[in-house]
Amino acid sequence: MARKGRAERVGKAGLTGWRAPVGDKLAGPVSGRTPLSEEQVRAIVGATFFALSVYYVYSTAAAAARELRGG
Repeated sequence: MARKGRAERVGKAGLTGWRAPVGDKLAGPVSGRTPLSEEQVRAIVGATFFALSVYYVYSTAAAAARELRGG
């Protein structure tokens, strides 16, 4: 149970700023159609936003590094 709670907290950490209302808006309808709770849906949405942010930062840094190397 502690592991599940930790995963939800990490996922919800990705729901900051404009992302929080998106997670809130999706949580009810998705949890009504799936076996997931609203908190689990929010955690998944937050983790998705977090992963996309990491990907964006990584790809931007990689592109900048290629440009600096003359690539």
